[in-house]
Amino acid sequence: MSTTCELCRRVIPTERLDDPQATQQHHLRPEERATSPTVTLCRPCHDQIHATFTNEELRESYDSLDALRDADRLSDYLSWIRGTDKLEIAVETSEHVRRHR
Repeated sequence: MSTTCELCRRVIPTERLDDPQATQQHHLRPEERATSPTVTLCRPCHDQIHATFTNEELRESYDSLDALRDADRLSDYLSWIRGTDKLEIAVETSEHVRRHR
């Protein structure tokens, strides 16, 4: 059975799900894993979120799918990823996130 990334809304075909990391659970409130709601994301979206935002930003401002979809810092990425079937992408942690680690 195929799976849909809840952020970019791409359908991940069943045959691509042989890779156990093709989809991942994202905790909408990082560092509150025991109580945080989760969403199913494709690996590129999950990687991009954590390369773009600090855990504090995710917890305080981007703790819902709507907030993530509306985030200016993800708009170009989401436009691009929706047009590809890639499950492996090179993600570079933003300088913003590196400064806050």
